[in-house]
Amino acid sequence: MKIITTIYYKMAGDAGRRWPRGRRGERRARMDPMSRSLLQFLRESQDAVLIADREGIIRYWNAGAERIFGYTAEEAIGRSLDLFIPEKLRSRHWEGYRRVMATGETKYKTDLLSSPGVRKDGSRVSLEFSMVLLHDEAGAMQGCASVMRDVTARWLEDKELRARLAACEEKSGKNA
Repeated sequence: MKIITTIYYKMAGDAGRRWPRGRRGERRARMDPMSRSLLQFLRESQDAVLIADREGIIRYWNAGAERIFGYTAEEAIGRSLDLFIPEKLRSRHWEGYRRVMATGETKYKTDLLSSPGVRKDGSRVSLEFSMVLLHDEAGAMQGCASVMRDVTARWLEDKELRARLAACEEKSGKNA
């Protein structure tokens, strides 16, 4: 939770200060307009925005993530990324995740990644996402942030078009 707490405090201009519970409105009032806009983006984006710590525990889960995956923030925060990673991909995912957390390096710094995910109801979702490695002030790895988009409809359309193309090619090959 330190990652998000720090983000909120920094945006409000009081990094490191501990505010009593129930004073969220006061914090928001003290934020500059750009920080309020950033916070609104994080909360209201239709894309899933999530943050996981070094151990792969979800620390931030926005409304877009709720819409895409079906879990509320209360259900997701504090749980492992396994929440939406298909079981057959978990081993490979964790191998890479641990390597990135240990080295602070990833080959996916600028690439848009594609991967399947699993919703709360068990259905599959096709995702495209980018990730940002998060470091503390001393440069130590703290975790990562991701922005994920549900591209399932486009993936299904592409699959249908590929099947139709293959059928046409097969038919034209038989007629030649």
